[in-house]
Amino acid sequence: MRTRDVQAAADGEAAAINPAGGAAAGLVSPLSEEASRQWIKLGFLIHDVSRLRRSAYDQLMKPLKITRARWWVLAHLSRHDGMMQSQLADVLEVGKASLGTVVDQLENSGWVERHPDPFDKRVKRVYLTRAAQPLIKRMTIEEDHFNQRALGSLSDDDRENLVRVLGQIKDALSQMGVSATPSLDDDD
Repeated sequence: MRTRDVQAAADGEAAAINPAGGAAAGLVSPLSEEASRQWIKLGFLIHDVSRLRRSAYDQLMKPLKITRARWWVLAHLSRHDGMMQSQLADVLEVGKASLGTVVDQLENSGWVERHPDPFDKRVKRVYLTRAAQPLIKRMTIEEDHFNQRALGSLSDDDRENLVRVLGQIKDALSQMGVSATPSLDDDD
């Protein structure tokens, strides 16, 4: 969605939410109409940036035959190899069944292996294979180039502030009880 489309959608959404300048179905917004529109625009912008980044990243990884879900799991294992599969699902905030499917795919590709936990044979731990190491290195280099292109125009202070503000938004949503357990294949 282009910026102009975001503006039009946000204006339309604000009008739908607040058609009479403050009262919709008997509710009164605690925000001014201008503040409400600004917050809606921000929500659309966050969504659009996330969607565009996912699409661009998918295109970047396509020559490596890596899906976003696979990269997500491989990248996490490269920092925390040998996690229990259930812990990995929790950390990645995805369902255990969804993660199991991705781990199956990675195992079939020869990039991960499951081994029984030495203390609890019911538990499976997931490990990267040696074959995955060159792939992880290549993906990391590609992501570095990608991030430089996408974020390179931001100053160090801008990036630090962006990380801080997005973290605050994430924390606020988490405190509202918002569940973050999508499927690894979800697009939104």
